[in-house]
Amino acid sequence: MTVRVRFAPSPTGYLHIGGARTALYNYLYSKAVGGTFILRIEDTDLERSNAEYEKLQIDDLKWLGIIHDEGPDKPVEKYGPYRQSERLHIYAKYAQQLIDKGVAYYDFCTEEELEAMKAQNEAEGNDPHYSGKWRNEEHWAEAKARVAAGEKTAIRFKAPKKSYTLNDKVKGSVTYPDNMVGDFVIMRSNGLPTYNYCCVIDDWLMEITHVIRGEDHLNNTVRQLMIYEALGAKLPEFAHVSLLIGHDRQKLSKRHGATSVNLYRNEHYLPEAMNNYLCLLGWSHPAEKDIFDKADLKDVFTLDRFSASAAMYDLEKLKWVNSEHIKKMDNASLIALVEKEPETGFFNKQTPEWKNACVELLKKYAQFIPDFPRLVNELVLSENFEMTDALKEILSWETTPKIIDFIYEDVSKATTEFITEAQLNGWMDHVKKEMGVKGKPLFQGVRAALTGHDHGPDLKFLIPLTPVTVLKKRVAQLKK
Repeated sequence: MTVRVRFAPSPTGYLHIGGARTALYNYLYSKAVGGTFILRIEDTDLERSNAEYEKLQIDDLKWLGIIHDEGPDKPVEKYGPYRQSERLHIYAKYAQQLIDKGVAYYDFCTEEELEAMKAQNEAEGNDPHYSGKWRNEEHWAEAKARVAAGEKTAIRFKAPKKSYTLNDKVKGSVTYPDNMVGDFVIMRSNGLPTYNYCCVIDDWLMEITHVIRGEDHLNNTVRQLMIYEALGAKLPEFAHVSLLIGHDRQKLSKRHGATSVNLYRNEHYLPEAMNNYLCLLGWSHPAEKDIFDKADLKDVFTLDRFSASAAMYDLEKLKWVNSEHIKKMDNASLIALVEKEPETGFFNKQTPEWKNACVELLKKYAQFIPDFPRLVNELVLSENFEMTDALKEILSWETTPKIIDFIYEDVSKATTEFITEAQLNGWMDHVKKEMGVKGKPLFQGVRAALTGHDHGPDLKFLIPLTPVTVLKKRVAQLKK
């Protein structure tokens, strides 16, 4: 059996991070088992669906590296079309088959009649299920005649009065009691299918073997089990993954911050960091790794690693994951990204060797790619510094002014654009051997003279990146 999984977004807005996580899980599982990952567009909400949103959602998936094997742009004739709006004739065909089997029926009840029916059932202490006359076979001949005459009508599925049990890959055994749901609409009077109906038809005809989706669909599933049974169709395996929640333990929403992938792209998160973090929201690595690439999961991603508990969305953890991916990124890739940032004129003019040394040093301090030009300006190019209490203390030591005088005299003679690590080591040796300064007064005195700070990156890496003109101005300010 070839595993076939699907991601089926509605193009009614930007791609939600919860949807991105669902797409990622389906993609990873298909790659782990050599299966097929299908993109299906659920666009039957004609008023809200928008082709531009479809394009934007697919662009976001591509940015994440979640590439489908089949879809609207990669059709396989046997399974297409891949947009639900192009499959309306298919839904009508199988709805008619369900009517012919006697497990669905035409329903001409108006909204007012349905509301009155619901109110009466509640007043009498009955389940608020459909109890209209069209459920009874004695009225079906009349219903068919009215349809034949061109009258519009909804089609309602006749819910069996029995319990159903689902063996879910995440939630385990889930039992739906009898009479949990009443007869439900599968085709509206405007000819459009309802979600619970069309997703079953699509999954069945597209031969979906595993349905991996959010826990919020779990209650819907009993209706889908009924339709599968009525069609005589084989059930796929179901895996309902845990919900994403905020710190208040409520379902993740806009009040918790950015919720669309597009916003995270604009905030400079790396796609691999997003994949890494989203994957861990409901799934655990067998080696208990926190940092990994999507490609690393091919041999370890299994459905039994899902957690049944809700996953708390932590923006600070995501930022940390992003910084860790920056640290592990190769320098050539980092340089290419930094060069695209604004305000990188100085960086872009430097030699490949300088750029390599620069990103190697600064990636320890960066959370996002735009941090690099900021760090270059602050640590490498800034000629100004704040006279902090810590700096004042260092300057008050008897040895520090002597160090400043020595470095000022030597750096003033420099004719090259940068000094070398060897030159820096020579200064350190002179201060130690000729001036007799050791330990903390040596290291902090030299740091203060060259940077105007009491702490920061290792001088042997930072100072060779700093232009001599900047060093001269820093030391000159302290000499005053």
